Amino acid sequence: MPSPRVPPQVYFVGSAVCHYLGPAFAVLLFPRVGPLGVAWLRIASAAAVFGGWRRPWRSLPRHGAGAPLGAAWLPVLALGLVLAAMNVVFYQAIARLPLATVGAIEFLGPVALAAAGLRGRRNLAALAFAVGGVALLADVRLRDEPLGLVLAFANCALFVAYVVLSKRIAATGAGVDRLGAAMLVAAVVVSPVALGSAAPAFADPVLLAAGAAVGVCSSVLPYVLDQLALARLSRAGFALLLALLPATATVIGLVVLRQVPRPADLAGIVLVVAGVALHREGRTA
Repeated sequence: MPSPRVPPQVYFVGSAVCHYLGPAFAVLLFPRVGPLGVAWLRIASAAAVFGGWRRPWRSLPRHGAGAPLGAAWLPVLALGLVLAAMNVVFYQAIARLPLATVGAIEFLGPVALAAAGLRGRRNLAALAFAVGGVALLADVRLRDEPLGLVLAFANCALFVAYVVLSKRIAATGAGVDRLGAAMLVAAVVVSPVALGSAAPAFADPVLLAAGAAVGVCSSVLPYVLDQLALARLSRAGFALLLALLPATATVIGLVVLRQVPRPADLAGIVLVVAGVALHREGRTA
């Protein structure tokens, strides 16, 4: 359970850092195992951690109310499918586009969730700042990487589904356990597609450990912190805080991958931070 003494925004900031720090290091693994291989290592290692730590299957009912799967199973299965697809598409996108670009596009869907749920002039102004910042950060390269752009927008749509489904399982009070169950589903789904690409890692313990570290940093820590934040934030408030993601991606892309931001990127970061600072969570948000 999240501590009431820790503001939910603190959980989110930790999630935002992990969300892109892991993928930044994953890019460094691409020459050895490729995007698909890294996606499998990330999901499989996260599933192993959740399985050993939480034993998440115990959190689900063993029978449904007249349905084979039961009402509790359906969001978990759906989230597992989304996690599998989102990870594969995301790594394929960042193999073709800068991390900051994919991070900015990733936000465009959740901003619609924020727009649908926010009330009051202050929060609408916050949304305007955040959207303006993302517009500056989004360095869309249609002519250079059309496939990368398609993948980035597909990842955006999947990220919206992740937010909606994560909020639903967070409301059950067993969010972390059901997230773990969803990650096990994701591992089963992604293995036929990506396990072969990860094969070189099994012959190199260092490479295997690096892939596992990416999984913990990318899929265990941020997703658990998301659940702790979502338990106390509205979906709209959480969606607005997601505006921090493209700014975080820009900073991590610079530090880890030496992807130097343009002046427009820096202006975008300022606008995004201003939007998040203006936002106030309320009963009507």
